[in-house]
Amino acid sequence: MTAMPLVTLSPASISCTGTNDASLLIRHATSGEVIMSKTDPDLGAPAPAFSLPATGGETISLTDYKGQAVVLFMYPRDDTSGCTKEAVGFSAALDAFRTAGAEVLGLSKDSMASHDKFAAKHELTMPLLSDENDDTVEAYGAWKEKKMYGKTFMGIERSTFLIDGEGVLRGIWRKVKVPGHVEEVLAAVKAL
Repeated sequence: MTAMPLVTLSPASISCTGTNDASLLIRHATSGEVIMSKTDPDLGAPAPAFSLPATGGETISLTDYKGQAVVLFMYPRDDTSGCTKEAVGFSAALDAFRTAGAEVLGLSKDSMASHDKFAAKHELTMPLLSDENDDTVEAYGAWKEKKMYGKTFMGIERSTFLIDGEGVLRGIWRKVKVPGHVEEVLAAVKAL
């Protein structure tokens, strides 16, 4: 059964576009800001392509890793407690991931200047990608409504994606809790 997006919105300053059954973006008509995003890639589906600036002055594309598995972890913000623990954990295990045949990439909306400072401060060894325009975060369905201290806002839901060497999604972790996560993802890479 195919579900069709059905949305009733008011006021008229909001626009809604559905590009397919798995994608729905609701943007403010004047500012263009995404108010809500619903994009849920499925296991076994092709991973959304990306080409983004990364630490070290590079531009990294998913196609750069054809034939190699990729672990793409998305996190809300550089240099915050949970994000730092997650990034340090992936960085510490980078050799184990590479031995298992996978590259690890971190991604947030932070600027390249922020990423460079974060990577230097914590001696992070994997590339950090900057998605300041939300395009990749939205394509992977990690741009979600969040609530904190009584306020509702849009932000990155901590998520990790395991992409095989053919560019197919083989693992999706949502609402990630940091303790034990790196080990769980490494086990999934080894099982590919």
